[in-house]
Amino acid sequence: MSEELGLLIRDIGEAGIAEMAGTPALVAAVDQHAAAVRDLIVGPGGYLPEPDALMTYLQGFAEDAFKRGWKPVNTQDWEFVRIVTVCWMMRQGGSPPV
Repeated sequence: MSEELGLLIRDIGEAGIAEMAGTPALVAAVDQHAAAVRDLIVGPGGYLPEPDALMTYLQGFAEDAFKRGWKPVNTQDWEFVRIVTVCWMMRQGGSPPV
């Protein structure tokens, strides 16, 4: 894992997961993003993706976001929520269908 990706996970992912405890709207958004990410990686109705697949997805997603000029300044923007979602999913590990 690159240093930048590690910082992204720590500074956005972990902070966002902590924020979920007091923000029902963020929990709902993460739930919606989790279904979309799962469908992208393993297909509709599939299993929770393995952490390695999620990390690969997160790396590509972050690189694309930064190339588009995205800056992590708004905790409500789509990219922030997607990063929090992937970090949350990595914490869940592989499991039966969701």
